[in-house]
Amino acid sequence: MTKHPTGQKVLILAVALPLAAVLLAQRAPGKQLVVNGRITNATVVQIDGRSYVDIDTVAQLMHGTFTVGPNQILLTVPSSTANSSPASEATAAPPGLSRNFATAAIATVAQIKEWTGAVATMVTYGLADDASRAQADHDQVETSLAQATVAASTASDRDALRLLNNQVSNVAKWASGVTADRQAMNGGKTMDPNALQNDPALAKISSCASFLNSMLASGSFADNSNCN
Repeated sequence: MTKHPTGQKVLILAVALPLAAVLLAQRAPGKQLVVNGRITNATVVQIDGRSYVDIDTVAQLMHGTFTVGPNQILLTVPSSTANSSPASEATAAPPGLSRNFATAAIATVAQIKEWTGAVATMVTYGLADDASRAQADHDQVETSLAQATVAASTASDRDALRLLNNQVSNVAKWASGVTADRQAMNGGKTMDPNALQNDPALAKISSCASFLNSMLASGSFADNSNCN
């Protein structure tokens, strides 16, 4: 009959139990793995401050395969997956309009609208030409346009800025024409309440303003003949 040393069994048990307790204490509860906002079935285990995930899960997420050899594990992923990265994808994506520029440009369009409205009110109601008010409106537009210019940081921003500059130039030209007609006592253009309804320059300015607001709000650049 074979006898097992009782003292040896007690010693082994005494060593094994504390070791298991240490391992359990070092291993934090598993956490669910989320890749690019997509929840996966993988669980990440943290031991001693390091994160571990099953190699089979990694291969599936990267649409690859892995092979277990005598001395190494070979993970193979498609070249398109291996070469792609968030940085390269961000570079390839069209930048569109930056938020800072769009905000500044929308403010400029609003200032242009006030300037245009002041001139139109003068014509509609036959008010006296107020040079100081006209200059103040023009200065506010120029200040706002300068802020939009500083905010332009992408190619789309600069393209949209070109249209914005065109709109300012068109309004300035139209306003100067109205002033010249008033000075020439051309009542048919500057005193008739219905004159603005048949003004092609003002119609173009109004169409451009509507387009600019819509384009800037969309975040993507588009061209429009009324803004050229």
